[in-house]
Amino acid sequence: MASSQTYSRWARSKFRRWLLEGSQKPTEGFYQQEKTQHPTHPWWRVMCLTGVDYFSSLGYQPSIAALAAGVLSPIATLMLVLLTLFGALPMYRRVAGESPHGDGSISMLERLLEGWTGKFVVLVLLGFVATGFVITITLSAADATAHIIENPLWPTSLDLPVPITLVLIGLLGAVFLKGFKEAIGIAVVLVVVYIGLSLVVVITGFVQIAQHPEVFGNWSVSLHSSYTSISQMLLVTLLVFPQLALGLSGFETGVVVMPLVKGDPDDTPDHPKGRIRNSRKLLTGAALIMSVMLLTSAVVTTLLIPAQAFQEGGEANGRALAYLAHTYLGNAFGTAYDLSTITILWFAGASAMAGLLNIVPRYLPRYGMAPDWARATRPLVLIYTAICFAVTLVFRASVDAQAAAYATGVLVLMGSAAVAVTLSALYKRQAGAVFWFGLVSLIFFYTLIVNVLKHPSGLQIASLFILGVVVISVISRIFRSTELRVDRIEVDADAEEIIKNLAQGEIRLIANHRESGNAFEYNAKESDVRARTHMPPKDPVAFLEVTVPDASDFSGVLKVRGVEVGEHRILRMQSPSVPNAIAAVLLYIRDRTGKIPHIYFEWGERSPIQAALQFLILGEGDVPTMTHEVLRQAEPNARRRPLVHVGGY
Repeated sequence: MASSQTYSRWARSKFRRWLLEGSQKPTEGFYQQEKTQHPTHPWWRVMCLTGVDYFSSLGYQPSIAALAAGVLSPIATLMLVLLTLFGALPMYRRVAGESPHGDGSISMLERLLEGWTGKFVVLVLLGFVATGFVITITLSAADATAHIIENPLWPTSLDLPVPITLVLIGLLGAVFLKGFKEAIGIAVVLVVVYIGLSLVVVITGFVQIAQHPEVFGNWSVSLHSSYTSISQMLLVTLLVFPQLALGLSGFETGVVVMPLVKGDPDDTPDHPKGRIRNSRKLLTGAALIMSVMLLTSAVVTTLLIPAQAFQEGGEANGRALAYLAHTYLGNAFGTAYDLSTITILWFAGASAMAGLLNIVPRYLPRYGMAPDWARATRPLVLIYTAICFAVTLVFRASVDAQAAAYATGVLVLMGSAAVAVTLSALYKRQAGAVFWFGLVSLIFFYTLIVNVLKHPSGLQIASLFILGVVVISVISRIFRSTELRVDRIEVDADAEEIIKNLAQGEIRLIANHRESGNAFEYNAKESDVRARTHMPPKDPVAFLEVTVPDASDFSGVLKVRGVEVGEHRILRMQSPSVPNAIAAVLLYIRDRTGKIPHIYFEWGERSPIQAALQFLILGEGDVPTMTHEVLRQAEPNARRRPLVHVGGY
């Protein structure tokens, strides 16, 4: 029995080490310069990395457009292209200039909206980001499955969309459990082959239209018989436009991968002009390629494929270009095209999983809103894979059913980016940019509202992700609230002199909440503390003052300044939390002088519950009790722990 228990403990320990292997401290701070140097590549190669997500939507976008807009598909796609080139592209070119270190548009909002408001907005947006990335994985896997099943060489006895999709997602998770590294070289091959084969299919489609001009005539007759005026066409296009929003995905990924873009030799971390310029080339190149492919594919698929083939269960459902490849170029080429599509769709899932794994360490830890295990990749991979399994089962691996949920995530991200760019232009007093990007914001939010009203499942799923992010964040913040929460301490010369003079005897400090800051305040405070505590009447003292500029922050550099007011010496600092800062300074003084410092407080009048909430939200509350608790956790040895004294009333 003993040996069995020993083996069980060993197995659990080994599994835990494997699960948490590679855990790293996350990056922290607004627009933080990268702490590690990433290998950089020419912009067109990095464009292919983002393109596995962006360009792969050609696998399902034409059929979704045809299903939503019918004969209006080319016109509706033209509207999408115009919004891409004149709305999304200039917007994200601006994001690239203002957030060149891979933080994306969310970080712009984080900076523009300070305090708890900014943190809450970021948490909500992270929920939508998670929605978009998870649905990217499940939708791409489902569409890859559709290409597998609809291939003429695939045996009909194995037409099992849900199990096949689950296997593809499981393989994706297994890759990340083993260890995934960004393979730009693979992405370049996949994108070049896929775009090249897609061009062959589209050109072949136009050749067929030229050889059979009656298909254009039939489309024109059908269009005019269904819609009596251009205004009616535009109105219907506007109504169905939200369902085409999947064709806008990929821009946010384009700015997130900016650290991989090679800049100029004279680029500096503060001014990476070459990187910004080349990243804008990346965004422009991707937008132009995708715009051409979307518009041309919409034309050939609408004119050459029967409408019933786009319906669920039809041969062109979720695979319009593949249908044309098999029909006009034969099963050999069609199978090659299917393999190319399946591969790039699967790799798009890998890109989305990498994005998911980048979310938690980029934002939540510096809010104190992520548990320690969230720094490791493998636990998150298991969680995200399980979520993807659940989403696949709920939607039965249907591309059409997941389109609205995916569009919701994409539209919220792009709408928030438009708002961030609009606010940035407003602060810079750029009236023309404010007007244009404000208009783009309205378009995105109109599209989002229509999409949500027609297909509320996307918002429902996003709400579950938001709820999960918020709950986990709050719990983590509560459990981590008694950490020291100080990255490092910087003490100026005046403060060092005060500490040095105090160290000539017993080090005694009085915690003070500064009001007027004059000599009368300090005289009264010192007299009151000496009267209500056991402080020796003649021992010298100094005051310790902490102000809270933004309690929503979790940690930072603690800068201690020495100040003299009359005969009184004061150590002043700013911190997100008063008790944690006091505890950190006391430990610093102990280590600097070799003496155990004493800190003196007065009891407050708040109830325990009110004080605890004030501590969590405002960084203050029951300061004496929380200071002692922070010290107790930071220093387990009671003999080396700074002493906390509290005077009663």
